[in-house]
Amino acid sequence: MANKLWDKGYDEDARIDAFTVGRDRELDLELAPYDILGTMAHITMLQSVGLLSKDELDVLLPELRVLYTAASEGKFEIEPDVEDVHSQVELMLTRKLGDIGKKVHTGRSRNDQVLVDLKLFTRARIEKTVRKVESLFKTLQEASEKYKDILIPGYTHLQVAMPSSFGLWFGAYAESLTGDMTMLKAAWDIVNRNPLGSAAGYGSSAPLNRTLTTRLLGFDDLDYNSVYAQMTMGKMERAVAFAYSSVAETIGRLAFDGCMYSSQNFGFVKLPDALTTGSSIMPHKKNPDVFELVRARCNKISGVPNDIRLITGNLPSGYFRDMQILKEVFFPMFDELDDCLDIVEYAVKGMEVKTDVMSDPKYKLAFSVEKVNDLVSQGVPFRDAYRQVAASIAEGTFEYSGKLSHTHEGSIGNLCNDRIAARMGKLISGFGFDKVETSINALLSC
Repeated sequence: MANKLWDKGYDEDARIDAFTVGRDRELDLELAPYDILGTMAHITMLQSVGLLSKDELDVLLPELRVLYTAASEGKFEIEPDVEDVHSQVELMLTRKLGDIGKKVHTGRSRNDQVLVDLKLFTRARIEKTVRKVESLFKTLQEASEKYKDILIPGYTHLQVAMPSSFGLWFGAYAESLTGDMTMLKAAWDIVNRNPLGSAAGYGSSAPLNRTLTTRLLGFDDLDYNSVYAQMTMGKMERAVAFAYSSVAETIGRLAFDGCMYSSQNFGFVKLPDALTTGSSIMPHKKNPDVFELVRARCNKISGVPNDIRLITGNLPSGYFRDMQILKEVFFPMFDELDDCLDIVEYAVKGMEVKTDVMSDPKYKLAFSVEKVNDLVSQGVPFRDAYRQVAASIAEGTFEYSGKLSHTHEGSIGNLCNDRIAARMGKLISGFGFDKVETSINALLSC
């Protein structure tokens, strides 16, 4: 196998090659643009420390830009006898430029090359997800404001408890996304550190300038310790997966509510027809299949952190081939969650709410606490008021006709959506996406 970076001049058993390469050729296509960006930053640094000439750099960078465009447009291919994306990029440079192409690996190992590719890829995917979470957040807040005066029953133990509202319900999921965004920001902070230059995990005797590659690639900082940089493989993926599982929990729960609230026994909302399917035998059925699939996929995403832990949890320091399998559980998570976010936003925008839910007599007792509080406001001790209302319920004489007066922060009458929006805005601005974009654009245009 002559197209392997570690080729020692002997042929491998084809079965062993197939087993060790696994799905790398397929999955590495996702990494191709980022491998090329990492190479551009690395050789720019090599020239600055005297390990490449200016003439060599001026030949390599334009060719890498051509490869980057091809990879970004989905036109990059990894040949059948080439092991991975790193080998393919170096092979293509060498074919085109001769011995100059062989110099791009100076001071690098595939270990830190894989790490920087994964971090650049993950950073881009987090930004994409953050934008989708932000969009769903705004849609939920709009629905919260639009329907803030329409009451529905709130439940504890799936028993009718107290009055709630569509404003409170939609708004709850919006605020839940701010908590998820905090998790995404924490994951971003772990991802946005440069491992390039750690080589195989023990640094390099080449006079590398890791601060320069950090700046060129728009990272906030370095993973300084070379051994630790390698230890982040698996740890980084698990941190990101935890953040994604947090988002998945929020929208999976919303999907469950959507299924329940759209059923005939509740009838609070009507889902868009496009989100339902019929029955092969029952003409009246409109099944919430899309929400059910969202729920299942979100549960699947919630299992990804544990899958990663089981692959890497008992490994010592240093690199091991076990790490290769991480991509198979890590990469699909991004598209699955992004698809669920899109579908849930579509559902919320098309959802029809019932405006007279609380007129149904079966929800009358949801107002029992309101009656208790009315009595308390008239000077009756709380425990006495509680017993009076409980007695009227037992006797079947309970009635409540007053208006709701909820004024505290986060209640039906004071949703605080503006404060929640300000929190979300502050979280998103903290990612620093503009800095990353500026750095990458500068690298591509140099």
